[in-house]
Amino acid sequence: MDTTMKKLPPKPVTAKSRAIKWGGWIISIAIIIWSCTGIDFGGIKPTAGQITGAMFNGLFHPDWSYVYNGSGEDLVSQLWQTLCIAFLGTFISAIISVPFAFWAANTRHKKFWVSESGKIVLTFIRSFPEIVLALMFIKAVGPGAPAGALALGLHSVGMLAMLFSEAIESLDDGPAEAITAAGGSKFNVAVFATMPDLMPAIVFNTLYRFDVSVRSASVLGLVGAGGIGYPLIIALNYRQWSRVGIILLGIIVMVVVIDWISGAIRKKLV
Repeated sequence: MDTTMKKLPPKPVTAKSRAIKWGGWIISIAIIIWSCTGIDFGGIKPTAGQITGAMFNGLFHPDWSYVYNGSGEDLVSQLWQTLCIAFLGTFISAIISVPFAFWAANTRHKKFWVSESGKIVLTFIRSFPEIVLALMFIKAVGPGAPAGALALGLHSVGMLAMLFSEAIESLDDGPAEAITAAGGSKFNVAVFATMPDLMPAIVFNTLYRFDVSVRSASVLGLVGAGGIGYPLIIALNYRQWSRVGIILLGIIVMVVVIDWISGAIRKKLV
């Protein structure tokens, strides 16, 4: 008996599929053109060339004296504060996300509307950008690092909980069924079966989210939520391009190092 698999002939292209394909391209191009018509472009300013030259000159001649001067407002101190904001926000969200993940996992509830309501809540949380949350927390707790950490923590709950819930849905039911057959409660199933199998996914996704939070924490300082963004916006406003250059260089180095470390840890978990 011949067990070799014969290659199936390509699916014929019908007039209907061709029309759908071209229709999609035409609609996409029309939407792009329509969106461009709403942009009010006033032209290039006469000083654009001078400002651009000054920017590149500052970027390639950074202010090395700002790296560390012991004042607490230098580059190293601000980058450290940015890392602390990102770490604290991610740590808070990782803890809060676990119960939300069990709520949104459709394999943990007999009625579908329970998990669907959890997914709706997580989508609602994710719909608020970090900057909007930072502005809200600045009004509540004042400007500074606490507002940034709370904004990152709340926003990350929506993403981490959704990732955790997907990991819960893909878990093997064997250990949970064995504990249930032995007379274990739902709490025993969660502690001794679900959580041990879920921990690698929790650590993996939390590390990935920490990478994103480091970048977000750098931006939140632009609105006064602490971190390296605040001195960056001050340097931009006063056109201190050499200061901008050293700050951007510091952000690049920080992001590359954090990405390399977290990537190495994630590879160990795979």
